[in-house]
Amino acid sequence: MTRGDGTRRNWVRLDNASNIFLAARSDSDPKVFRISAEMDHDVDPVLLQQALDATYDRYPLYHAVLRRGVFWYYLQDSDLRPRVTGDRQHTCAPIYQADRRNLLFRVMHHRQRIILEIFHALSDGTGALWFLTDLVTAYVSLRHPEQPSTQGESGAGSDAHADRGQLDARTPAGEGAEPTHGLVADSFAHYFRRRRRHEAPASEPDFSTGPGPAAPGSGVVGGRARFARGIPRRIGRFFHLPERKVYRVRGTRTPDNRTRAVELTMPAHDVLNLARAAEVPLTMFLTALFFESIRASAGDLGKARTLSASAPVNLRQFFPSTSPRNFFATVRVDHTYGEGADDVGSIGRQLDAQFSPKVSPEALEKTLRQFIRLEGLFVLRVIPRPLKDVILRLVNWGNNRGLSIAVSNLGRVSLPDSVDEHVGRMSFHVSAARPQICVMSHAGVLTISFTSPCVETDHIKEFARLLTDRGVAVTVAAARVTEEELAEAAL
Repeated sequence: MTRGDGTRRNWVRLDNASNIFLAARSDSDPKVFRISAEMDHDVDPVLLQQALDATYDRYPLYHAVLRRGVFWYYLQDSDLRPRVTGDRQHTCAPIYQADRRNLLFRVMHHRQRIILEIFHALSDGTGALWFLTDLVTAYVSLRHPEQPSTQGESGAGSDAHADRGQLDARTPAGEGAEPTHGLVADSFAHYFRRRRRHEAPASEPDFSTGPGPAAPGSGVVGGRARFARGIPRRIGRFFHLPERKVYRVRGTRTPDNRTRAVELTMPAHDVLNLARAAEVPLTMFLTALFFESIRASAGDLGKARTLSASAPVNLRQFFPSTSPRNFFATVRVDHTYGEGADDVGSIGRQLDAQFSPKVSPEALEKTLRQFIRLEGLFVLRVIPRPLKDVILRLVNWGNNRGLSIAVSNLGRVSLPDSVDEHVGRMSFHVSAARPQICVMSHAGVLTISFTSPCVETDHIKEFARLLTDRGVAVTVAAARVTEEELAEAAL
């Protein structure tokens, strides 16, 4: 990233949903995620830079740098400009550095791939996907000027959680309009602090010229009401300790804390047919398959026979927002082996029975409002930021103790027709504190990306075996992480 001549004074406070990423980041999990699109040719870095310049100007949020205040973190506007680079670092390498003033994302290319990596405190997967699809659209327009302009078609996005028919809530660009994605709108505060559910979100001006609204954003990364209810009275519940002993995957950490990433690619319709045959939505079917792969690779779960998973829910599908900032909640589901049917279909249906009631607009709103009330407590507002970091870190520690895996599904990505024919598979993955899968499909290709802080891949092999045993053709690609693997690649 290049640095401009100075920094303007416009800034807003970071919402609490983003603060958790700052408190919880670590050497092995820097809270960075990657989304990539595979083109039908080797990427031209000059054209990609031009496309990035144009896209960047439409996303004021992405101009932000992160600053530390006495009580809160702040996003501050900057004059920095991003530079396209080759993919030279390991995947999801740290982006935010407390002692540097740098942009919170990077754009890279590698052979046919256009790659976007983002620090999670800046944006969530949906917001990042908007940026990437606009970037790819601008790039294709430059490379194929003979084609009809695609700039007015920039309403591309994803039908995240496509198995539930959840549609991208992004407001389509009007005729000739170029949507911009500003910074001020905090959708958590808009929908859950005040009674505005039936109103459209406020317009999204660029950076404010003063402090953000006094109302705090939501720090929701979790989903149980009892979490919020208990805090003022019983600090023990603050840590979301599990009711049952949950199985946690352990292994050998990668030598330099780089993320172990493995991609499985397969025909999307084959996996969808399996999920439909089991009468389970795709996300819960894959979660059940993930549970079974963990159980099979472990051999014996011992006394910890419960496996628990968290899955993010894009709130924009229920509460319309065009803000690219974080706007999601997470829902937790679990299954205990040995207490009923343990086949994949039965587990998937059991998980869906837990998941569905928690993702209704009413259930989400009830839970999120409780978090908002918690954030409004005076004692919490006046705690200095370093102490808030400690508290949030402890909360994250408690949440992690109750989780086995994480599952994230961005759904099927749609692009403008004139762009779609030049883009093949798309994928995303995140740095991870525990085994995680990220799911995404495009052009009929489903990509399931595994990430983990550990070297072992036994559960990934089991997952692939479970699919191939069911007739799905799976292609595997893995990033090298151990010294032996890296030495082999250098030959």
